[in-house]
Amino acid sequence: MTTDPKHFMHTSGETDPVWIHQVPYESIPKFSKLDRDLETDVCIVGSGISGVSVAYELVTRGLNVVLIEGREILSGETGRTSGHLANDLDDGYTEIAKKHGDKGAKAAAESHTWALNRVGEISKQLGIECEYRHLPGYDFSQYPKNDKNHSDDMKSVIEDGQKAKELGIGTEYREGFKLKGWEGTPDQSDAVIYSGQATFHPTKYVVGVLNFLKQQPNFSCYTNTRCMDVQEKGVEILGMGHKEVIVSILDGHTIKCADAVEATCVPLQKLSVIAEEEYYRTYCIAIRVPKGSVEDCLFYDSAEIYKYVRLTECDEKDDYMVVGGGDHKVGQGDTIAPFKELEDWTRSRFPQATTVDYRWSGQVFEPVDFMAFIGKNQGKKHTYIITGDSGNGLTHGVLAGRLIADEITGEKNPWASLYNPSRLSSIAKSLPSMISHDLQINAQYKRFLQSDIKDIEDLAPGDGGVLNPTGKKPLAVYKDDGGQVHKFSALCPHLKGVVCWNSAEKSWDCPVHGSRFSKDGVQLIGPAKAGLEPADASGQALQDEAIKA
Repeated sequence: MTTDPKHFMHTSGETDPVWIHQVPYESIPKFSKLDRDLETDVCIVGSGISGVSVAYELVTRGLNVVLIEGREILSGETGRTSGHLANDLDDGYTEIAKKHGDKGAKAAAESHTWALNRVGEISKQLGIECEYRHLPGYDFSQYPKNDKNHSDDMKSVIEDGQKAKELGIGTEYREGFKLKGWEGTPDQSDAVIYSGQATFHPTKYVVGVLNFLKQQPNFSCYTNTRCMDVQEKGVEILGMGHKEVIVSILDGHTIKCADAVEATCVPLQKLSVIAEEEYYRTYCIAIRVPKGSVEDCLFYDSAEIYKYVRLTECDEKDDYMVVGGGDHKVGQGDTIAPFKELEDWTRSRFPQATTVDYRWSGQVFEPVDFMAFIGKNQGKKHTYIITGDSGNGLTHGVLAGRLIADEITGEKNPWASLYNPSRLSSIAKSLPSMISHDLQINAQYKRFLQSDIKDIEDLAPGDGGVLNPTGKKPLAVYKDDGGQVHKFSALCPHLKGVVCWNSAEKSWDCPVHGSRFSKDGVQLIGPAKAGLEPADASGQALQDEAIKA
């Protein structure tokens, strides 16, 4: 953990993910800030796996591409994932088929299979060493064999595996299967095995693709270049006329383009698809296990808040077991307890595990109908969005590269309708959960009547909280390690939700639509476009120090 004011320019939390073990922030490619107006074919906002995948697919088709990033390369959620590449999807094909029919579920299976293999193709083609490898995936029950719920739970796991098999994914139920290295007391044996899954080192991969793109004459990239608006200008009706897109940057420069892509985890706008998603924090630890002591695989349990596990390289003696879970809605849960829960869960099953070297959390964007929104933004002709990772953001991001490149270059894609942001049928089927979600979201405005702290003196150094003086606007108050107090407006610039302090990441998180801000008030995750407004000179100075190039 760090107290460096520039830390949030490299990653969206105070904690560090395991991926910096081999790719420290200083080794990630650097680009300059945009200092003039530009024109290009396509402008992509966001430098995670989605933005870089779209750039790769377009650049290799000959289009001119400008990629911009509000902070540094890989400072968003790609650098904070667990690195699974799976067609064993988060929500299960039984539930996906209920929303999208068997045809839609088959398109989901095919497209994610293509995406996990595409990473292998590109890394081989470009010579990127990123630990890419095919592995089996194992789905276990959340209950031990001696629990009365085990057999019923396995029935639904088996049913999901059978549905996946009908859709073309190789699955097999193996009664009594036990994972090599699972030496602890809880016996959760029996598994559905998904063949042909994959894993990799996500930041090594994205850095490798970016290093290739840097060499291409039709590609350029600018960091510390914050997009504030994407507008379509002109008239285009029934194929007649012409529209252009203007991407406006915080400091006043513009990028004029034929098409723009918001690869920003969530669109930087007020509503539409924003209301069709739920926003979660998810937690990971990287714990050392002796090399060869646990099978190299992906595995998951069946809980609603499920555990997800894989291995990655550590050193000659150990591997890291990356264990994730503990999800809760943004701004609405304990941000420290999940780390202990993950560690306890791991040690009880893998007693050979030794030290936990990394603990971190990331954000998950859960669409109400389980499929990402990838394609033209609602009501737009040349503005594209990529959002709704649904726990499978890496394959969704790679897939977005093909879907959006196909649409921009006029190639028909068999999977496009499944991911269309303007789809109606599956969203209509999800209305009851949307209404319940909206009620829960609206309840978060109760924070206008609440105060986290009674007095600034209550705050320990390095801590934050919302002070809500009677009859005044709520303040987000942060006390730095030296004891100096910094104040910001506690109102999220998006829809004026009152932010909450995230103790693990030392960030301000909005419980309404998941926007997040650093302790310095710098915008980390949308849909808010800008940071928290400083409420005093100290808050302004802290924010200026964090963002100055």
